[in-house]
Amino acid sequence: MSAALPTYTVAVAGLGRRGLHHAEAFAANPRFRLVGLSNRTPARLEAAQEKLGEAYASTDVVEMLARTRPDVFAFCTPPQLRLPLIRAGVEAGVRLIAYEKPMATSTNEALEINELLREAGVKSVVSHQHRYGQHYQKVKEMIASGAIGRVHTVYGHATGWMLHMMTHLIEYVRWYNNYAEAEWVVGQAAGLEKFADAHPSPDYMAALIQFDNGVRGIVECGAGAPDVPEVEYWWRKCRIGAQGTEGFAEVLTGGGWRAVTRDSHGVISGPGCMDYGQDMPPYIQEIADWLDDPARVHPCNGESALKGFEIMMAACRSAVQRGKVMLPLGPGEPELEALKSVLPASSV
Repeated sequence: MSAALPTYTVAVAGLGRRGLHHAEAFAANPRFRLVGLSNRTPARLEAAQEKLGEAYASTDVVEMLARTRPDVFAFCTPPQLRLPLIRAGVEAGVRLIAYEKPMATSTNEALEINELLREAGVKSVVSHQHRYGQHYQKVKEMIASGAIGRVHTVYGHATGWMLHMMTHLIEYVRWYNNYAEAEWVVGQAAGLEKFADAHPSPDYMAALIQFDNGVRGIVECGAGAPDVPEVEYWWRKCRIGAQGTEGFAEVLTGGGWRAVTRDSHGVISGPGCMDYGQDMPPYIQEIADWLDDPARVHPCNGESALKGFEIMMAACRSAVQRGKVMLPLGPGEPELEALKSVLPASSV
């Protein structure tokens, strides 16, 4: 008989909607045991504890981690809180940290996070979990099968603004292009209103990406990005896909998939919609798989997320510098502050 698979302990910080998605998905998977919860708001913490069971709860995340010493630390907080929580997890001796996108708010911070995790030997996963949707998977299958011929362009756009949506778009564009390396980026930005948001961003952001396999990427987000009129729910107005020499295939986050292939004799389509109930279980299961076996690297691993994040930050640098930015990036002036300082007050 084979040995029983281990159970991994988990602590979750930040118990808003996304944090609860994580906590509930970990609690529902028999490979994990939820041992710690943390939120700055006592009422929200108490409500989560009542819902999720007897996990230790504290408004002090450092104290909670020190008390519980989990294998996995997951947090879902505003993007300004990435580095201190990563450091807290490393100091608590965790084996894997799972956290929300974007992975940082500047290249400097992202590089520091990557170095901290690498030196500590701690795995990381960034929440680009939409890839588990059946419609996202269907489009990947069609592209990979060669049904649309040789891919020459990959694209993604969303009405949500940059720090909310752009690394999602870039992640799936890279996935559809077999994670080819990006060589350079040209970016453009407009508008200052969304810099006041909890996810500070220009109102509009665009990136042209040259990949080393010759494929061109086009990514846009925010006010002025193309609408997706087939989708009613505003946050799900995302379209990601690929064009090839014999057709195209694309996913609508809130509206299924559609394609024209060499053999389809017209447009074909199918169902699918963003659904955390469907996306989160496999995302969580593959965390267990990676902890079981270092060779089973999680598709949303932090090293890959860093490459996507660099593309977004390269677009910001390009908008500031008014030119092509080569990859990979090194340290530099924090991109959001630099971008905010050069954009005119009028928005798109």
